[in-house]
Amino acid sequence: MVNVHLTITGRVQGVGFRWGTLRLAQRLGITGFVRNQADGTVYVEAQGQDEAVATFIRQLAAGPTPYAIVDQIKQTTGPRADYGDQFTVRA
Repeated sequence: MVNVHLTITGRVQGVGFRWGTLRLAQRLGITGFVRNQADGTVYVEAQGQDEAVATFIRQLAAGPTPYAIVDQIKQTTGPRADYGDQFTVRA
């Protein structure tokens, strides 16, 4: 089990990025959350099995929606957290 914190830059706001991220996380069995940041980036905390999280990050890098363009993903590792067994979109 791994917990990662991602800061994603590019054309990632106003293109359905958070909702595409939610659907992707649900499909892969990942818990955590996604939210827009005031600086135009998207922040994600994702927790799950190592391979599922690696797949999640690869698919985010490709853009979870047709209109998203990801320039960069900065990744750090976080401590395991209790996300209530779900992945959510936060304001």
